[in-house]
Amino acid sequence: MTELITCLREEGEEELAVSAWDIRFYGECGCGDDFCQSFYTAEPPTGGYGPGHRCVPLLPEKGELILDVVDGRIMFVEVLHHDELRRSPGAGDA
Repeated sequence: MTELITCLREEGEEELAVSAWDIRFYGECGCGDDFCQSFYTAEPPTGGYGPGHRCVPLLPEKGELILDVVDGRIMFVEVLHHDELRRSPGAGDA
C-alpha cells in the first residue's frame, strides 16, 4: 500500500493518496494471467464505468500500476509484472 501511495503523491494525486489507505479488496480480476495481480475494490461494473471515470497510470519501481477511478474513488487496481503482493490479515473477508 505504501508504494501505491508514494506513486500517487509523485503524480500529484494527493486526494487519491489519502483515500488509498481505505482501499478494501473486493475481488481478483479473474484473468488468470500469471503476471497479473489486479483487483477490484468494489463490485465491478457490468459494462464500462461511464461518466466520472478516469484512468490513472502510475510509475512504480517495478511493474505497472494503473488505477480506474470513478468520481474520486479507486475502483480497480491493475497490478502487472510486480513482486507478489501481500494481503493484510482479514483482507477480503466479508
